[in-house]
Amino acid sequence: MRDNRHHLAGYLALGGAASIWGGMYVVSKYALDFIPPFTLLWLRYLVGFAVLWALVVRVGLVQPFARDRRTFMAIGFIGYFVSVGLQFIGTRLSSAHMGAILTSASPAFIIIFARAMLGERLNLRKVGSVCLATAGVLIVVGWEGSGSGNRVLLGNIALLGAAVTWALLSVLARRASITYSPLVITTYAIFWACLFTTPAMVLEWQFMPVTGLDRPLLWLAVLYLGVVATAGAFFLWNKGLQLVEASVGSVFFFLQPVVGAFLGWLILGEHLGASFFIGGSVILAAVLLVSLPSRA
Repeated sequence: MRDNRHHLAGYLALGGAASIWGGMYVVSKYALDFIPPFTLLWLRYLVGFAVLWALVVRVGLVQPFARDRRTFMAIGFIGYFVSVGLQFIGTRLSSAHMGAILTSASPAFIIIFARAMLGERLNLRKVGSVCLATAGVLIVVGWEGSGSGNRVLLGNIALLGAAVTWALLSVLARRASITYSPLVITTYAIFWACLFTTPAMVLEWQFMPVTGLDRPLLWLAVLYLGVVATAGAFFLWNKGLQLVEASVGSVFFFLQPVVGAFLGWLILGEHLGASFFIGGSVILAAVLLVSLPSRA
């Protein structure tokens, strides 16, 4: 019974994180009109770290963690800097449709890394749920031509790299959760991610200026991205991975494009066809399949 409660809490945390990230694209679409990608990413991490550090101090978890500095650096670099940075770059060079398709490949890579690095066992239900959810994403997003040429090819390669590195992040966070709380993992990893993002941000200023700083709505968007989509969602994702196996939790990542598409329709007036509702139902069925308690 206790394990079932832990699993339910993990499912809710992972579903909440994926849903927040799905809604994040609506806010980011507005913010990126004024702030370049890596500058926006740096602001997200700065705000997110400030919030998380205040919580770490409040609950008395401040420690040097010198022996595991490399673990936090790896999570911050691979997941929060490289993966999210590649996602920004890939979406900019390719298309939103291809971004949703290729980054949604993360759960398949999570299963591979979880097997290789954590020794998690594979079963038919885990593999079947990932395949089912992948089919749902393809139905929701559709497979439309997004153009041709080197620009799109480089964008698609970047998006695939984002999927692989996010999967590696998820497994690293799962392994670190054996020793540290999700709050500590998220806080220290974001600290390092902020440092890694700084040179990219400074270089970016040479080509892409920052505008619109006199717009209150823009600062509200930055605060939302930092507090909710970074501090809150990263903590929920790491918390969920502490409570359930990485290969099981990976399926919840598929909720991200569904929520993003729904909020795009609700807030931005984007069109949703029958494919959204059919594919969304398939994804929810996959989540239900992997969430059902096993018959021991």
